[in-house]
Amino acid sequence: MITVKVLIRFFLILSIIYLTGILIPPPTIEIYLKPFLLLPLIAAAIIAPDLKNKMILISALVFSWTGDTLLLFVSKNGVFFIYGLVAFLIAHLLYIALFRKELKRKVTTIKWSLQPLIFILIYLFILLIILIPHLGGLTIPVIIYAIIISAMLYMAMLLSLQWPGPSAFYLLSGAICFVASDTLLALDKFYHPLPLSGFWIMATYLYAQGALVKSFLKTN
Repeated sequence: MITVKVLIRFFLILSIIYLTGILIPPPTIEIYLKPFLLLPLIAAAIIAPDLKNKMILISALVFSWTGDTLLLFVSKNGVFFIYGLVAFLIAHLLYIALFRKELKRKVTTIKWSLQPLIFILIYLFILLIILIPHLGGLTIPVIIYAIIISAMLYMAMLLSLQWPGPSAFYLLSGAICFVASDTLLALDKFYHPLPLSGFWIMATYLYAQGALVKSFLKTN
């Protein structure tokens, strides 16, 4: 019988195989595995009972899956990077909406915390200072994307303050790793190639998606 736990374990197995494939030249297996990585998480969210705001979570995962798939074709045509960027932008907006809805279920009035906001604004400022001179025609899209992922992280931080320990840990660590993955991708593409960039970008990304889903499964 296929259960949520079975699907989560399948996601972990696929992720390990995929990441191992990146480290073993020539890189081939990850090209074929990448479109399947998030499917177990999507299926887990679909079959999970009593999962609040289920459709928003599923939609965020589906748009992330779309972004993963589109980025496979960047080597053939650079425009697929823009398409992938848009897909992930929508995914982050959906995560923001999801976190906000969950937050409003916990508190009647959202209290905007200043300390995490300052931390995130410092991160955003430093990242943009580094990237903007190298972005060319992508300056505006990347700035918008950076602002959106920062907002996603801030909403995750606020929600983590309202959730119990294990759920809060998965939520916050997942959001931080999502931002880390996007940051590594941007630095590698626009600033300077990073050693083992493909491995670290995908390792943080896969943990992020898995942890975010896990946080909602545990809290619900």
